[in-house]
Amino acid sequence: MLYRDEIDGVGINPLMRSVFYLLDSAPYGSEKAYGMLNAAAVSLDMEVTLGLYADGVFLALAGQESRLLGVPNNSDIVYAYPEIRVIAHEPSLAERGLLSQSLVERIELMDEEKFQEEILSSDCIILL
Repeated sequence: MLYRDEIDGVGINPLMRSVFYLLDSAPYGSEKAYGMLNAAAVSLDMEVTLGLYADGVFLALAGQESRLLGVPNNSDIVYAYPEIRVIAHEPSLAERGLLSQSLVERIELMDEEKFQEEILSSDCIILL
């Protein structure tokens, strides 16, 4: 991410060491999740966290099959980049009746307070 005062010097802010991507929409039906996952994948020179919130928690479900939709399987991207830390907002999972479902094993569940702490502790927060 370039800042206005760095345009001539072209560089990354050396103080920015972590980024939090917040996904709050379903993993299929729009390009939002796919774009966010790919943006996270190219940010690996920093500490990257992907936070699943609201309908974004559907990405936490194991065994996703997207072939019939004719789109890439977004959970494959989660598996392909173990460097990306993925956390899910547990109350969002509960509201959608997903706590009893099989989840991708890499996903960390967090309550409201811990989820907010993770967001606030990041140097940068990106929402699409």
